[in-house]
Amino acid sequence: MPPAAAQYLDPAILSRMQGLALRARLVVEGYVAGMHRSPFHGFSIEFAEHREYTPGDDLRYLDWKVLARSDKYCLKQFEEETNLVCNLLLDTSESMSYQSAKAPMSKLEYAKCAAASLAYLILQQRDSVGMVTFDREIRALVRPSGNPSHLKEILHVLERSAGEQKTATGPILHELAERFRKRGIVILFSDLLDDVEAILAGLKHFRHRRHEVVLMHILDPAEVDFPFDQRMLFRGLEGMPELLAEPRALRKAYLDELQKFFHRLKHGCRQQRIDYVLVRTDQSLEVVLSSYLASRK
Repeated sequence: MPPAAAQYLDPAILSRMQGLALRARLVVEGYVAGMHRSPFHGFSIEFAEHREYTPGDDLRYLDWKVLARSDKYCLKQFEEETNLVCNLLLDTSESMSYQSAKAPMSKLEYAKCAAASLAYLILQQRDSVGMVTFDREIRALVRPSGNPSHLKEILHVLERSAGEQKTATGPILHELAERFRKRGIVILFSDLLDDVEAILAGLKHFRHRRHEVVLMHILDPAEVDFPFDQRMLFRGLEGMPELLAEPRALRKAYLDELQKFFHRLKHGCRQQRIDYVLVRTDQSLEVVLSSYLASRK
């Protein structure tokens, strides 16, 4: 196993995920016959509707029962089964590098592990996966492929992704929504510490293009609980200034603002039928991924 695989693919996690299939709940478009519905009507397995016979149509699909009842020539149409196309979007901005004392890894490292595990699983089920890393601009774009060797390229991108720049999530999402022509699943891994309305507008753009969207909101436990109780200097990230403060005086106001932040995100996602998953970096990645994938079955 290459170094990157050893770093981001936990065998214990992957072995427990083998029975879980990442299925699209919405109609998706694919390249070849597989396990997911296509919006195109062909002559495949699952019946969709009837249409009137026109000269030159294949008579094998003539519905003789309809002909006997109504004296009309109608053909059976079926929904084609196609493969899933999934694009994984990873926020690699500076705020993602944060790791508190009690967190086992930074938000960026946790997101990398989650993305690598899902990429592995998607390729195992013979579907296509792509990868995008970004901060204030797109840093890497790996186009979707179902080739098992494609995992090496994705891991290579993850290995050299570092959180050093500011983020511009909203504009990046709009750009990617225009680039992704094939409808499928888009999974965003980010702490979302950016303009919420701009982020939701970008996600809405994906939904307008008829992609299914999953939002993995990655946060450090200290960001959620605000456990600080002694006067300290908070270091600013992504251009924010340092702040010397008394945490106990700020805690209630901070937690109130955090709840408003969560509410805006969840409400916006609910309106657009986007899956919102809040993930803390002190949670078991195995439990987070397995629970979410099981809920999709």
